[in-house]
Amino acid sequence: MEITSKSYLSLLRVVRDLAGYSYSRSDLVRRAMGKKKRDVMEEERQYFIYGKLDKEGNIEIPGCIRNGVPEEIANKIYDDMIDFANYAFNKSHAAAYAILGYQTAYLKTYYPVEFMAALLTSVMGNTPKVVQYIQDCKRMGIEVLPPDINKSYSTFTVEGEKIRFGLAAVKNVGVNMIQTMVQARDEKGKFISFSDFCQKVDAKDLNKRAVESLIKCGAFDSLKIYRAQLMGVYENLLDSINQDKKRKIQGQLGLFDMTGDATISFKKDPLPNIKEFQDKIRLNMEKDVLGLYISGHPLAELQQELKYFTSINSSNINEIMENPQETEHKDGEKIIVGGMILEKITKTTRNNKLMAFITLEDLLGTMECIVFPNVLNQHANLLQEGNLVIIEGTLSLKDEESPKILTNTIRPLAKLETQKLYLKIREKSDMVLVHEAKNILRKYHGSVPLYVYIENENKVFRADRDLWVKLNDDLIKELSQIFGEESVKIK
Repeated sequence: MEITSKSYLSLLRVVRDLAGYSYSRSDLVRRAMGKKKRDVMEEERQYFIYGKLDKEGNIEIPGCIRNGVPEEIANKIYDDMIDFANYAFNKSHAAAYAILGYQTAYLKTYYPVEFMAALLTSVMGNTPKVVQYIQDCKRMGIEVLPPDINKSYSTFTVEGEKIRFGLAAVKNVGVNMIQTMVQARDEKGKFISFSDFCQKVDAKDLNKRAVESLIKCGAFDSLKIYRAQLMGVYENLLDSINQDKKRKIQGQLGLFDMTGDATISFKKDPLPNIKEFQDKIRLNMEKDVLGLYISGHPLAELQQELKYFTSINSSNINEIMENPQETEHKDGEKIIVGGMILEKITKTTRNNKLMAFITLEDLLGTMECIVFPNVLNQHANLLQEGNLVIIEGTLSLKDEESPKILTNTIRPLAKLETQKLYLKIREKSDMVLVHEAKNILRKYHGSVPLYVYIENENKVFRADRDLWVKLNDDLIKELSQIFGEESVKIK
């Protein structure tokens, strides 16, 4: 009790008093445990228990046994120290974090919108974090609104019970332009058209790349203008208005002064009569300039399927990388992921065979999948950029590396109602096989319909809902053992 009377297991005193460590050597153990260095901790275990001699044979560390502590008890004490060290902090560190933890928990509970807006602003340069926190907002019932030239500021801001996306997070949009734009809005009133925006904002802070990014992310959508229309004319409009501004400075009569009422001239833009971009193009534009989809997601319609077919998502995998000591997931764990193939890079192995590195995106972020030659040969047709897939594989967790998925099998990701499981039997009397398989089918109960095809009658029957299944490789293998591989099909 003397050692641990003031705190829960003082590591420094334990190794000094029981094993005879010096002050400097005991601090080495503390640092190793603080940094979770397993190899150093296991090496020190030997010295802690058995001691250490220097090169001349003199005792450098006596060790527990020499000091009368039995080997079994010494091992148990060291095990307890390692368990403690997995989540141990100095008192001053723990106290500061306790206060900070309480304050943030209070703010998140009683001021959730303000808290999340500040949190998003703090990670504006980290796109994966922004994506993660926006998903957290959705789970909390907080809507994140897209950028808007009449409502957005540089940072993420609170707008009622919602959060407005910050313009500083838009690619190519600089702080100077944002400040000038906000100042013009405050002094001259809201922008009523694209031309009005160009006229009110100082020309020296307007550049075409920034304006294009604002169009792509939907910042002008509130003006009831299609992004496709603006993309077609914004450069000409910018040039025309900037030339008018120069003429005014030079005392010449400008194009928009001809009417005698400049305000009227900017109420309506001269826009082409064309349709808006398709959703896929529009969303890809958002991704290009924001790093994420804001008004929707290409996988949104498959959210139920992703939840249904997968065992882990990109957010879970990112958490493993951030908190490796706290994760429940293990190296070599069998997992199932799904999403859209963003990028495929092929490389040649030493055996002159092709393998691939896949960047897979789901609703929460991205993850890296490695496809070895044998799997690549089997599924090359599915591994194309833009394809929607389900990947079954093994989780690879290595020190100093981001988590990766070693791919075993790949199949298309499709809507649940489009997939069906077929069992083929030769004749009606073979229905006994279906009865034998009932326990297997119920073990994998889900929402994919089961159909039985009777070959000699050329008839198909749909099974009752209690025999519908959740598709996975284990189910197919078990059914194949009863019906044969050729008689079990997914369509």
